[in-house]
Amino acid sequence: MKRSEIAFGLLRIPVDFAMVVLGFLLGYKLRLQGDFIPGKQFEVIPANFLPVEDYFRFSLLFGAMLVAVFFFFGLYRLRNTEGGLRESRSVIKHSLVWMLMVMSYFFITREIFFSRLVLIFGAILAVFLIILARILLRSIEHLLLDAGIGQRRVLLLGANKISQRIADRLQKDPHYHVVGYLAEGSKRITNLKFLGSLKELRRMVRKNKVESIIQTSRELSTVEDHEILEFCRESQLEYRFVPDILEVERSNVEIEPIGGYPLIHLKPTPLDGWGRIYKRSADVAISGLGLVLLSPLFLIIALGIKVDSTGPIFFTRLEDGSPAFRIGQNGKKFKFFKFRSMKHNTHHLRYGELAEQNHRKGPLVKIKNDPRITGFGRWLRKTSFDELPNLWNVFKGDMSLAGPRPHLPEEVDNYEGHHHFLLTIKPGITGLSQISGRSDLDFEEEVRLDSYYIKHWSPWLDLKILIKTCLVVLKGKAAD
Repeated sequence: MKRSEIAFGLLRIPVDFAMVVLGFLLGYKLRLQGDFIPGKQFEVIPANFLPVEDYFRFSLLFGAMLVAVFFFFGLYRLRNTEGGLRESRSVIKHSLVWMLMVMSYFFITREIFFSRLVLIFGAILAVFLIILARILLRSIEHLLLDAGIGQRRVLLLGANKISQRIADRLQKDPHYHVVGYLAEGSKRITNLKFLGSLKELRRMVRKNKVESIIQTSRELSTVEDHEILEFCRESQLEYRFVPDILEVERSNVEIEPIGGYPLIHLKPTPLDGWGRIYKRSADVAISGLGLVLLSPLFLIIALGIKVDSTGPIFFTRLEDGSPAFRIGQNGKKFKFFKFRSMKHNTHHLRYGELAEQNHRKGPLVKIKNDPRITGFGRWLRKTSFDELPNLWNVFKGDMSLAGPRPHLPEEVDNYEGHHHFLLTIKPGITGLSQISGRSDLDFEEEVRLDSYYIKHWSPWLDLKILIKTCLVVLKGKAAD
């Protein structure tokens, strides 16, 4: 899911809340006019009329109630596919439920005198302002989409009636930019660029910076279909297909109608939409709190590193002065922070003199009884305290608390095809592989465990991993 989709989806929540508050304050002001109905004069300030401060306080409660109602009825879907008119009807319909809740509140708490006119004016104005604000948000989003910001680049596979209808529908939707289609045979899609046969898939994805693939072709074998699916997973591409094309696993399936056809979206992970927001919120809160609470321990460790050996406190740069990068989500490099546990300027030896001592198969290098590790560094690794600065990477957004461990660029360069699935999500400080054997695991077993985590993520799985990590650290299982 695009960041712009998440941003505009989330923005509707505070905007709706603010419009409720503004609506009731305007309703209060309108009530004070006294002659707002021609030929009818109302008493401006009744004796038991609540002051504006009380109305403001109640408007905050009403705003929270409206957000809860809208959330319950699905008006805060991050990917909003409704048209403006349909969305406005939905706002009006579910606002009636909210109004009933507000009236029920005052029926239950009868001791509070709340002007009925302010209540009526405020509710009507709030709904009107919410619709107006959402139209404005939609207009701003469409302006950005027209400028190419936030558009999803789509490639179609297949040329048939289904492809034509889907292409026609997507070309009318500003959220999508259809770069073209690949197909076998002589059939063509009108008003859409033909990019070649299906054999050109990998090259055309790279050339056109494709982000999403929709497959309607029924001409491929099951094996070829699965090859396309596996390629999409390895390349972190969205994959949708028309039902009955192939037998696939049913986890993380989302059905989205486009052009009258139900497209099945095979999501590589539940970490999308609200799941992504929840995980990021937890990461920021826990890592921020951890950085504050553990700051005294950071100082003690820094002092121990300085006393034990010469060199910097943190391992952030290589011998040539270049940053010590790791590879994160979607193959993006980021500057990695950890406490230095090795002798200074010895990183290069892992691929030189010590390469023969590598005891692990696969792209990762693991050296048993590594002579580069300092005395204090050995204790840091045994307790995993050398990884505490990773909390800063989590707070910045490069990493998460739980996920696959980040690997070096040269290690990722040696990945095989299916290994790239690990780059689907942000790397983590800890993960399933860390609590299941740490450095003793075979790399393929690590990939299997981390792939399971990506496909089956849930908040409870994260909590389980974090608790087990604490137990592993307390037991003091050494990491090489």
